[in-house]
Amino acid sequence: MGKFSIPKLGFLLLCCLAALAEATYVKYKDPKQPLGVRIKDLMRRMTLAEKIGQMTQIERTVATPDTMKNYFIGSVLSGGGSAPAQKATPEAWIEMVNTMQKASLSTRLGIPMIYGIDAVHGHNNVYKATIFPHNIGLGVTRDPNLVKRIGEATALEVRATGIPYVFAPCIAVCRDPRWGRCYESYSEDHKIVQMMTEIITGLQGGLPVHSKKGVPFVAGKNKVAACAKHYVGDGGTTKGINENNTVISWNGLLSIHMPAYFNSIAKGVATIMTSYSSWNGKKMHANHDLVTDFLKNKLKFRGFVISDWQGIDRITSPPHANYSYSVEAGVGAGIDMVMVPYNFTEFIDDLTYQVKNNIIPMSRIDDAVKRILRVKFVMGLFENPMADNSLVNQLGSQEHRELAREAVRKSLVLLKNGESADKPLLPLPKKATKILVAGTHADNLGYQCGGWTITWQGLGGNDLTTGTTILQAVKNTVDSSAQVVYSENPDAGFVKSGEFSYAIVVVGEPPYAETYGDSLNLTISEPGPMTIYNVCGSVKCVVVVISGRPVVLQPFVPSIDALVAAWLPGTEGQGVADVLFGDYGFTGKLARTWFKTVDQLPMNVGDPHYDPLFPFGFGLTTKPTHQN
Repeated sequence: MGKFSIPKLGFLLLCCLAALAEATYVKYKDPKQPLGVRIKDLMRRMTLAEKIGQMTQIERTVATPDTMKNYFIGSVLSGGGSAPAQKATPEAWIEMVNTMQKASLSTRLGIPMIYGIDAVHGHNNVYKATIFPHNIGLGVTRDPNLVKRIGEATALEVRATGIPYVFAPCIAVCRDPRWGRCYESYSEDHKIVQMMTEIITGLQGGLPVHSKKGVPFVAGKNKVAACAKHYVGDGGTTKGINENNTVISWNGLLSIHMPAYFNSIAKGVATIMTSYSSWNGKKMHANHDLVTDFLKNKLKFRGFVISDWQGIDRITSPPHANYSYSVEAGVGAGIDMVMVPYNFTEFIDDLTYQVKNNIIPMSRIDDAVKRILRVKFVMGLFENPMADNSLVNQLGSQEHRELAREAVRKSLVLLKNGESADKPLLPLPKKATKILVAGTHADNLGYQCGGWTITWQGLGGNDLTTGTTILQAVKNTVDSSAQVVYSENPDAGFVKSGEFSYAIVVVGEPPYAETYGDSLNLTISEPGPMTIYNVCGSVKCVVVVISGRPVVLQPFVPSIDALVAAWLPGTEGQGVADVLFGDYGFTGKLARTWFKTVDQLPMNVGDPHYDPLFPFGFGLTTKPTHQN
């Protein structure tokens, strides 16, 4: 038996190593490979169970490592207010997301999961995050560069907690303020909503030149995948009833509710969420014509379509009455990822059965998975699946708070300023002997932020997160010699005997979200009206309205000296004082019509019987003053 020489041994060893390297090299893991090659290579390796897992999005409370592994779960989300702990730190968020991700990476193919969250006015579920004004205020600014910068800041704060995907922006065109989600809409005018899709560029990064139309784009680790929602017509339902029926012609749908989707797709938006609502009686979650034929085939959208929370359940009435039908109708319509979010085994079992029995064709599953993988590859999730602590200092940073404060200043609309133009009340003098601040919303950070803040419905009080109330902002701004007296609901006697130089009354709506905000009367909360009468009847007053939409003001306007619509400004209340006291001028113009009475609704700019209290585009201006 001959001996092997050393060179021969070395050669054999090299051959073995080369064979090993060849065995472990997989195309889909190679970022140098073209996108299409990576998707194809991965998909040919996937079983049906692995594919259906990619289509499944579950809530974090059920996303145990075993569940992630055993069901090949493609995505996890936080529902409104769902956090790893109360007042959780960014590090706690990162640890939670990474624990789930490790489980996903330990599967046979190691496909990373994508974690999504509602970051609809900043990273609003997270303690100490910067809370920006809600969209209704941002629409007033008509400033696409501002919302782009807000998108950039939001992306950094979301990534600070290890999350790469946001369910924003809402590009609804709210046509009736009775809708509980009207504050999530930039305007009743689609042109303003289209302008504001620039937030997508901020969230995801600017599209490279020569990009293919409709292909999703996310520019790496400091950016997030965005989600244009809710497709389509969510803001046009009858009487503004949430999740209801939008009755409008095809031309009407195309010209009012669809245009912002054209812009979003052109900007490379990664995902689009279907709406709970119906169009002319057909549920959007089951609308194959609009989801597949129009959005995917006509508009060439190449990202993935995601359902809303239990969105397919609500295809039937009552919800979940016939779940297997819901799965067939929803997935069959073209929904790629289903926000289940809890009963995932039922969804997986039903969908598996339907594919195996040719009820849903394999081609539909492959289309869904291809789209989901496309987004994950494009955003670099395969190369950088794990989050680290490098961005934690971005959460609630001073720079972002300054940006939010700028947004507040630009979102305010001055509706009245003195009985006549030559006798304005605003800007208020900082040097005053005694100033009264009154109203339920003057010292209430939760009210000032509105719904979708820390919790789904929002909170009252000042303990929810870090920020500046309007009362605190007033105290920060006035001359040190001025005495600021705060009384939430003073009686007329107190006001008359107080010898106040002037009063600032801050009243409005309580926080709410979605259906809980649907309202047929649109009144400001008690005792707001009484506070207005008691204070403004006795002393010069400016009333600041904190609300998610126009509310009934007509009865109070004659008794008010100056009136400001502040919408839902978020944590940076200092922006309100900046403008009240003239450090900056008022510039905002209404992006919604302000009605006289609710029986006029719906009433939008351009309508035949247009008779508003304050018309669309209205807003008085002031010049900055240089007070010491």
